[in-house]
Amino acid sequence: MFFILSKLLQYFLMPIIWIAVLLLLAIFLRSPKWRRITLVSATVLLLVFSNPFLANVTMRAWEMEAVPLEQVENYDVAIILTGVTQAIGFADDRVHTNKGADRFLHPLKLYRMGKVDKFLITGGIGTVALDRRPEAEMLQEILLLAGVPQEHIIIETRSDNTYQNAIFTGDVLQKHPELKRRLLVTSAFHMLRAKACFDKAAIETDIFPTDFYTSEVRYTPDELLIPNPDAFRLWHRLIHEVTGFVVYKVVGYI
Repeated sequence: MFFILSKLLQYFLMPIIWIAVLLLLAIFLRSPKWRRITLVSATVLLLVFSNPFLANVTMRAWEMEAVPLEQVENYDVAIILTGVTQAIGFADDRVHTNKGADRFLHPLKLYRMGKVDKFLITGGIGTVALDRRPEAEMLQEILLLAGVPQEHIIIETRSDNTYQNAIFTGDVLQKHPELKRRLLVTSAFHMLRAKACFDKAAIETDIFPTDFYTSEVRYTPDELLIPNPDAFRLWHRLIHEVTGFVVYKVVGYI
């Protein structure tokens, strides 16, 4: 139930939905005062959430900083959180990834550099639609295609959220006491919540953020003044993640 509610909640956390609701209220409210208030509010939100500069600097404040490859030490295992594949409903004879593919591509780079010995991929179906393979199996397939030996890949396929990633990964690690030095890999915007979950589960890890959504801060007219639809997507992702962190804190997951 918690999983389904969390998936439904994301639609109510979209700024574009808030603006649409305010515009509808401006049309149907009878009071001129409240129509004016809702219209002004919608306009302000539209200007704020479509501004790429504001979206970028706010997300940069939340994302964990990148760790240079040369500063990464040697680890027994890279723990990779999934959430990077797409269920598109056709061409299901292959794996479809999205922008978050850096979650497994960058650890693969570390593996080739000799800084990571094995992979532990954690992630189940991760969607309300139950007609797909667990994500951990999909990423395992990609790593095998990349030439990683089967014995260097461990998968956990039961988890549906970050809290379960930590709990079920802990179960797997109990069977592999040799994996003492662990590198936690997930998107930079998601690392704060993920690290907190693994700390709560008493799993010691170092972090390796990937999949950055931000860029260098630029004070150019196109960044400061020109609305950009990508800013809405960035705000939605940030609001969703911050809300998830707060909810996890309230229910005791972190």
